[in-house]
Amino acid sequence: MAIAATLGFPRMGPRRELKRALESFWQGKSTEAELLTAAADIKRLRWQLQREAGIDWIPSNDFSLYDHVLDMAVLFDAVPDRFRGMPEGSLVQYFAMARGTDGTSALEMTKWFDTNYHYLVPEFSAQQNFSMRVNKPLAEYLEARQLGIETVPVLLGPISFLRLGKVREQSIEPLSLLPRLLPAYIELLTALHEAGSQWVQIDEPCLVLDLTDAERTSLREAYENIAAQSVPKIMLATYFGSIADNLETALALPVQGLHVDLVRAPHQLDDLSRHGWPQDWRLSVGVIDGRNVWRADMSEALAQVERAVSIAGLGQVHVAPSCSLLHAPWDVELESDMQPEVKSWLAFAVQKLSELCVLKRGVNDGKDAISNHLAANRDARASRKASRRLHNPDVAKRLAQLESLPLARAAAFAERKSKQQEHLQLPSFPTTTIGSFPQTQHVRDMRAKWRKGQMSDAEYELFLQSEIRRWIAIQEELGLDVLVHGEFERTDMVEYFGEKLDGFLFTRHGWVQSYGSRCVKPPIIVGDVARPNPMTVSWTSYAQSLTTRPVKGMLTGPVTILQWSFVRDDLPRDEVCRQIALAIRDEVLDLEAAGIRVIQIDEPALREGLPLRRAEWDSYLDWAVRCFHIAASGVQDETQIHTHMCYAEFHDIMPAIQAMDADVISIETSRSHMELLQAFEAFHYTNDIGPGVYDIHSPRVPTVDEMAGLLRKAATVIHPAQLWVNPDCGLKTRGEAETLAALRAMVTAARQLRHEPVTCSTSIS
Repeated sequence: MAIAATLGFPRMGPRRELKRALESFWQGKSTEAELLTAAADIKRLRWQLQREAGIDWIPSNDFSLYDHVLDMAVLFDAVPDRFRGMPEGSLVQYFAMARGTDGTSALEMTKWFDTNYHYLVPEFSAQQNFSMRVNKPLAEYLEARQLGIETVPVLLGPISFLRLGKVREQSIEPLSLLPRLLPAYIELLTALHEAGSQWVQIDEPCLVLDLTDAERTSLREAYENIAAQSVPKIMLATYFGSIADNLETALALPVQGLHVDLVRAPHQLDDLSRHGWPQDWRLSVGVIDGRNVWRADMSEALAQVERAVSIAGLGQVHVAPSCSLLHAPWDVELESDMQPEVKSWLAFAVQKLSELCVLKRGVNDGKDAISNHLAANRDARASRKASRRLHNPDVAKRLAQLESLPLARAAAFAERKSKQQEHLQLPSFPTTTIGSFPQTQHVRDMRAKWRKGQMSDAEYELFLQSEIRRWIAIQEELGLDVLVHGEFERTDMVEYFGEKLDGFLFTRHGWVQSYGSRCVKPPIIVGDVARPNPMTVSWTSYAQSLTTRPVKGMLTGPVTILQWSFVRDDLPRDEVCRQIALAIRDEVLDLEAAGIRVIQIDEPALREGLPLRRAEWDSYLDWAVRCFHIAASGVQDETQIHTHMCYAEFHDIMPAIQAMDADVISIETSRSHMELLQAFEAFHYTNDIGPGVYDIHSPRVPTVDEMAGLLRKAATVIHPAQLWVNPDCGLKTRGEAETLAALRAMVTAARQLRHEPVTCSTSIS
């Protein structure tokens, strides 16, 4: 019989119990034992939910206290020297690698493929030796077994693990370390086999990327070495795209099963059929979308499963999500305030378990056995399709008129900069922040009171104005040059705008993990997007009325709103993005009309949205950059447009970043010690740049000397006249005391640089 399988399940708990446990531990309010007890409770709940739903293939080791890639680095002793003085294998060391300490910088953090999940980048040395330390995969396998639940340990594959890391000296490629990693990897697999594990799921998402011949050779060598030992059977898991030209390599590996993502790449069944399926291999088909929230088309999904059966045989098929359900919210039934009709359109992680089990029954027992489910599914999809929420004729009309809009700034950057400087009168190395200031418990409590009706709109507005007034005064005292209003009215940089735009749905408990304890609650784009009223103008104008220094208007860009939302699946993504861009354009023009001369349109997700295959890049970048132009290009030359990007590799998309033509781009660079600026130097980027000089995801406060050193390093590769000074990202999650200390040090560092002779090998183009 076919079986139902999952590749991973959300970690945070139904009401973000892990988040609260972690933050309590970090704040010294609870013990390590209490944290581990909370984690054990969440793991037990996850396993029991899947078993009770009817899932046959239940993963273990898909849980993490922070990040699964960090877990692998710690497991194999890939611990950089700066953390070696800490107790080996301790949570102190683990969280120091994730978050840093007062004297130690954390590992770099970047996006997990094309998702909004962030992983910690493994940091290797040329002399790296790997050895197995505390065996977390084995411990969790045995933990589940004690509960009477047989699980399949999930491991990040050796090739993907190395490929996702970096070698500090940059003198060797990470994959050259494979011969040193494999003995430890085999030791892990052997221990799992000896404990009774019959199968392991090894994730090799790198198989959906463009691989070199050398990388394919490394894959073969790795799995041939593994297969020569007494290890469990291997289900090789790929996701986020098509295996494509790596299919032949994958099917030649000495493994016993393959998972393919049929949501992103449904044509893979045709590829598998043409190539020929290996005898006795299991075929896991990802037919339920692990990254979106819409109920599946069950008839179509069943047809895909039946096709898989025709290729591999009934007893060899796994009915699965496209990828781990890590990227989905927990349970739509928690949304007690949502209209029943709307709820019927949605499937969160718990509902996706039910969909998998219905499909399993349909393929094993026939369509008649699930006829009621299929009918209910058709009715729900028909209800959504017919809903008046979906279509707005005014939006269609504006899209048709796009060609008549100016989609480029009127003057070249150099001319614009001269006009902007005449108006703004900024010093060299101008200082600013990325947008948000700390959202303290008091701010969150006041928002909660307002939402519960315990505070009137007028009282809440007065409170927000008092916070803005307080922080404008703080910024003036600190000596920042371009101020922000602090975003105290916003819960999230995407959710806030979604709440103000037509076409969005919202949840109360639709949280997904972004990194560590940080969760986001993506809005759901259900219909055409339009802006009925200004969204930020009153707050920014109020802040500007309190100071003579320029205040930035703070907006989230169209690509980021698209990428960080659950997007409707009945329109092309680029069309939805153009709708959002028109709405943001309206807000930009209203800010300018209100006298705001610095406007930031954040696009941290532009690189994240880049397709995983290079052949698809140009098409995506064309429409992504065009959407930024739609949003930004209507302003006068005197209005300075900023954008912000973080936690991504920019080297390959520099032409697109230049084509965006933002007057100032701020980027994350502190964790990489300004390495990302090499891309801007090599490309000869002409506009202004604000390289982040301190890491806001770490509680440590860097010194003036550290920040000044990073600025000096930046000024050797980017002309000083192009440089701005700012943190890596927004300060929403930081405490007030550390924020004030860090910003004071940052301003002092900038002032030091203004009085130093700085030489640069780069000229301004």
